[in-house]
Amino acid sequence: MKNRQIIENIYWRNLLVRALLVAGTISLIVWAMPREKEASFKVEPGKPWRYADFTAPFDFPIYKSEELVKKQRDSLLKTFEPYYNYNQEVGTKQLKQFRKDYANGIAGLPVNYTGLITEKLQQFYTQGIMNTSDYNSLHEDTSKTIRIVNGKTAVSTQVSQIYSTVGAYEQLFVDERLAEYKELLLKCNLNDYIMANLSYDKERSEASQDDLINSIPLASGVAQRGQKIIGRGDIVDDHTYNILESFFRENERRHKDDAKISYIILGEILYVGILIACFTIYLWLFRRDYYDKPRSLSMLYALILLFSVVASLMVTHNVLHVYIIPFAMVPIFIRVFMDSRTAFMAHTTMVLICAAMLQHPLEFIAVEEVAGVVAIFSLRELSSRSQLFWTAALITGITILTNLALFWIRDNDITSIDYSEFNFLLINGLLLFCSYPLLYIMEKAFNFTSNITLIELSDMNKELLRRMSEVAPGTFQHSIQVGNLAAEIARKIDAKSQLVRTGALYHDIGKITNPIYFTENQAGMNPHDGKTYIESAQLLISHVTEGLKLADKYNLPQVIRDFIATHHGLGKTKYFYIKQKNEFPEEPVDDLLFTYPGPNPSTKEQAILMMADAVEAASRSIKEYTEQNIRDLVNRIIDSQMDEGYFRECPITFRDIQYAKTVLIEKLKTIYHTRISYPELKK
Repeated sequence: MKNRQIIENIYWRNLLVRALLVAGTISLIVWAMPREKEASFKVEPGKPWRYADFTAPFDFPIYKSEELVKKQRDSLLKTFEPYYNYNQEVGTKQLKQFRKDYANGIAGLPVNYTGLITEKLQQFYTQGIMNTSDYNSLHEDTSKTIRIVNGKTAVSTQVSQIYSTVGAYEQLFVDERLAEYKELLLKCNLNDYIMANLSYDKERSEASQDDLINSIPLASGVAQRGQKIIGRGDIVDDHTYNILESFFRENERRHKDDAKISYIILGEILYVGILIACFTIYLWLFRRDYYDKPRSLSMLYALILLFSVVASLMVTHNVLHVYIIPFAMVPIFIRVFMDSRTAFMAHTTMVLICAAMLQHPLEFIAVEEVAGVVAIFSLRELSSRSQLFWTAALITGITILTNLALFWIRDNDITSIDYSEFNFLLINGLLLFCSYPLLYIMEKAFNFTSNITLIELSDMNKELLRRMSEVAPGTFQHSIQVGNLAAEIARKIDAKSQLVRTGALYHDIGKITNPIYFTENQAGMNPHDGKTYIESAQLLISHVTEGLKLADKYNLPQVIRDFIATHHGLGKTKYFYIKQKNEFPEEPVDDLLFTYPGPNPSTKEQAILMMADAVEAASRSIKEYTEQNIRDLVNRIIDSQMDEGYFRECPITFRDIQYAKTVLIEKLKTIYHTRISYPELKK
């Protein structure tokens, strides 16, 4: 019950660690993603554009300059007609008062002059009279018109056709009949009967003026999403400057609303979360060995996070084109340390995340996906560091061709091609050459071992291997033979052949401490003759622990140490164990004294080495090398290993084991084939 509780605690702890790793990756990527809250460009008319090519990220209006808008507003306001309300009661009242005051006529004037004056006043009031100050401000422009509102109608009338209070009074004496009696009429104070019947309608006039001003279009066109505005190095002319200013203005307007920012962040979290979750589910379903190892998960998420953040920063600050970033490094590193499928999935996840930050996401996805696929294909068998240089060159060439193809698809005019992007792709290729030194850093940072390192460790001039060839030549030859057999099996069942070959070279390295106690290094004398079976067993078992000590001393990678520890698993030194049981049947036997420290193999490669090691060693004891004897030996040894449960903890299948048997039988038949006897020359 207690053990079960411990296992559950470990399970939930590991799950929490992975959940925090995923959540942290998503949070950091979303935090770094650009949201275009403010423009980070410095634009100067007449100066070259110092940033990357700029294309419209969304549709936005191209606003007119303030000077042009003011000019158009002033021009339009000249045609503005202010509204004046016509008050008929004013004229009626004043005429009525005049008739009342001069019902008996005007002293000194003929009787009909009262009617003449009334007729003139009636004419003024009919055409309209306004305050002299208002009239003077309008009369400066002789073509100025106003709109006179009378009831439900509004009629446009030129200012010259109406009167001011002073103008109407003066107009009375224009008539020759009245001018003759001007001095007499002046005593009548006729101006008291002349009052403004046109009053300024402020509310209606201002509303009309606002409508007129608002009718002026503030934009002179629209910049379409994806439209190139300016290229790097181009001179910022007045038209381009106006477009860029329009973009900044519209961008600022779009992001004033905090609610919009919240939705943007929510969308980014959802988008990045879906991609990272899909990648994590892929690892859980199809690459459980990577999912269960924190260092593998850390490297995968670290690579996705690093390149996504770098892309975000470049897009945010618009320093250089995003093509300069060597995204293909991600599939290169993952392919070297893991496998092709995981490299493709991680690269695709990263590219899709970065594409959401860019103005041309589809073109970016096409170019970078091609680069990733080429990187994976070119590194299917990494056997030398020079391959990394050829991979970088190949990726550069393919991405340039892909980008050129996309240019031709968009525009068939070869003269309009923007070659600056090709320069960025060339720089990208140069940065890919840095994969060589960075590979070593990745190995040390995440404790991985690349094929290149394994090949270097397989060099027979390495101190440890050279020492084994001198001190324990039999073990050295045995290790080489085991490496050949194991590598052939690995190739057959799709395992890591270089890894198992290198592991085979070092698996018995501990025997150089006491080489004489192992039969392959003996020449006649057997030092076990003077020792008990327990002592002999302990000496044999010690080559595992001594090998691990040497591995620590010479700083061998962990994967090589695992081969040293697991090539016998938890098996027994059967020869001495059976001898002890047979010769001392009544004495209790402590099985641990005859058991290797283990553990049992946990990977397919370790299982291959265990099979190849046991079969190769036992094959030396066959008295007659016939096909049947070899077949029986291989079947007996491997079936015994299966029965004892050595392969329960590793992902090797019955099909793989059967293939391993076949390879071992065929190889041993070739190694130990019967040679013909050469005749002797008769004298």
